[in-house]
Amino acid sequence: MARICVVTAGHLATTPRMVKAADALAEEGHQVRLVSTRFVRWATHADGNLLTRRHGHWRWSVVDYSAGEPWVRRWSGLRRRGAAALAALSPERCPADLVFRGYSRVHPELVRAILRQPEDLIYAGTAGALAAAAVASDKSGTPYAVDLEDFHTGEQDDSKQARRSHRFARRIETYVLPGASFRTAGSAAIANAYRDRYGLEILAIHNTFPLPAKAPVMESRQPGPLRLYWFSQTIGPQRGLEDAVHAAGKAEISMELHLRGQRPTAYVESLHQMAREVAPNLRLKLHDPEAPDRMVELCAPYDIGLALEQAHVPNRALCLSNKPLTYLLAGLAIAFTDTPGQRPLATAIGPEHTLTYSPGDIDTLAAGLVRWARDPATLVAARAASWKAAQSRWHWDHPEERGALLRAVEATLTNRVTGNGGRR
Repeated sequence: MARICVVTAGHLATTPRMVKAADALAEEGHQVRLVSTRFVRWATHADGNLLTRRHGHWRWSVVDYSAGEPWVRRWSGLRRRGAAALAALSPERCPADLVFRGYSRVHPELVRAILRQPEDLIYAGTAGALAAAAVASDKSGTPYAVDLEDFHTGEQDDSKQARRSHRFARRIETYVLPGASFRTAGSAAIANAYRDRYGLEILAIHNTFPLPAKAPVMESRQPGPLRLYWFSQTIGPQRGLEDAVHAAGKAEISMELHLRGQRPTAYVESLHQMAREVAPNLRLKLHDPEAPDRMVELCAPYDIGLALEQAHVPNRALCLSNKPLTYLLAGLAIAFTDTPGQRPLATAIGPEHTLTYSPGDIDTLAAGLVRWARDPATLVAARAASWKAAQSRWHWDHPEERGALLRAVEATLTNRVTGNGGRR
């Protein structure tokens, strides 16, 4: 079996795609080492919980620039700011390594961590790890592959800083993508966008998760408020939550909106104020972040999952996030915004069993919520359709998800044995 290094510039708990990849490859008998970072307190705790469920499954190397490593934290921050300032003068023409260091705070440390042990394949995800994989490949001759969960040149709201970041990302992609043995993406829409831009083959592997051991219970809704649910790493603006609050006000029915994630104080206070002003029948309830392994379980008490991506940011329009794919596994009805990334999943569930609306169309969202609240049979049917879609296609163990990744890895390893692998 092969030695494979899976790499992320994030925490284990914030990059479940790479953890799933490591799990799948280890289950196939490969010797897997996962390289990640440590810099956020809550995610460090979640990492520990995640690791207790995988003791000995794969090995772990961590690049720590948390407050517990003050020298690394200060130096890496100064180095990134200096490199970014220089690279910003001409990201397309300056030395590539300057862009890498200006974009990813711990780029050199990730490269060293990858090279610490010999490998047969490097597989990197998250924008900050892509260049590290390519540079480590240059130094070692090891083939590498990359995961494009997001459309990195269109991830942020427009601003001077965002435009600079997107130019850096474009330079990194131009350097990294052609030499990769294979490239995966988080949705068909993201894969198509990269394919159109670079003329390269991109394999869509979605943010699916394994089917739960037990089917969700989908009884008729209990009396009481309609329970809406949304989760992310951070509860923040322009993620569709404003639509949900205004729609609750229009609907004029009793609802609870449950939000899970980090809570920026100013934004959460503004959301509470909005609810008081426009939706007096809505109760906001906040929950702490949790490890990705628990997301399906934590959805279970609710009626409707909110997948409200906003199309003003290209990546948000193209992505198919883990939100709706988690709701499916918990058997929730789903309210979608109609975006290119989410449209295929909404279609697969069936238009009669989903609530789909254009971002900002509060009237349509409110009407759909009222229909589900007043006709419990349609809500149960929507939940059953979600679960059916999860069982038939939208789960991690499907041949086009986990199986597609394993086939791509095996093809790369075979090419290496026959002398056709490596970078460029």
